[in-house]
Amino acid sequence: MYVWIWRHLPGPAGAKAAQAFVMFLAFAALLFFVVFPWAEPYLPFDRVVQ
Repeated sequence: MYVWIWRHLPGPAGAKAAQAFVMFLAFAALLFFVVFPWAEPYLPFDRVVQ
């Protein structure tokens, strides 16, 4: 999959690396600001049984 992304990015290797890094940051932001807050109520981290 990573090879497929690398081959389809335009430009030389430096530009591809920068674009891949921006894509990684966008994916991480999507996880932290959308997916994780949505999933947090469904996770049992605050239900501690002693």
